[in-house]
Amino acid sequence: MFAIYGLGNPGKEYSRNRHNAGFIFLDYLSDKYGLEKFKKKDNFLYTYIEFDNKKDILIKPKTFMNLSGLAVVRAENFFKIERGKIVIIYDDVALPLSMIRIRERGSEGGHNGLKSITQNLGTNDYSRIRIGVGAPVSNERLKNYVLGDFCEEDIAALKGDIFPKVEEALKLVVSGEIKEAMNRYNERNRAEI
Repeated sequence: MFAIYGLGNPGKEYSRNRHNAGFIFLDYLSDKYGLEKFKKKDNFLYTYIEFDNKKDILIKPKTFMNLSGLAVVRAENFFKIERGKIVIIYDDVALPLSMIRIRERGSEGGHNGLKSITQNLGTNDYSRIRIGVGAPVSNERLKNYVLGDFCEEDIAALKGDIFPKVEEALKLVVSGEIKEAMNRYNERNRAEI
């Protein structure tokens, strides 16, 4: 069983923020598959999803982004998730809105949610799917940009084009084919630049 974490900040005021791309993606899956409502446990929300008759868990940390690792470890212990069966889905300002990027492991790249997860897990050995949200085009501070809302056009692009790619990549990752996901989607992204 995989634990699939979508990162974001709790609270209605953050629900459409670029920083909440992970939460928004999990909500997309929940709506698409008619999943049970997310249930609260300690410092996270969870529900189950099945891909190819295999049950996995979707988890939203209820900590703020820079404390995401606390919820990841709590859920890992509660559900007895094996190391190597964690997937983190999150926003990335280094990628344009149309791109995703899959990695088996790696650095935090300045992302506070990943910093917290690596610190609390004691390893950076977890899979991740990065959802491009673009970068500020002016001298807008990065914090203000990621805490800014997606516009309607961006939400439509996420749900219509980007999230289906994230979903297909995720299905490959949880079926043990992360290399195929990387080859298929990372290469496609390069070709589209």
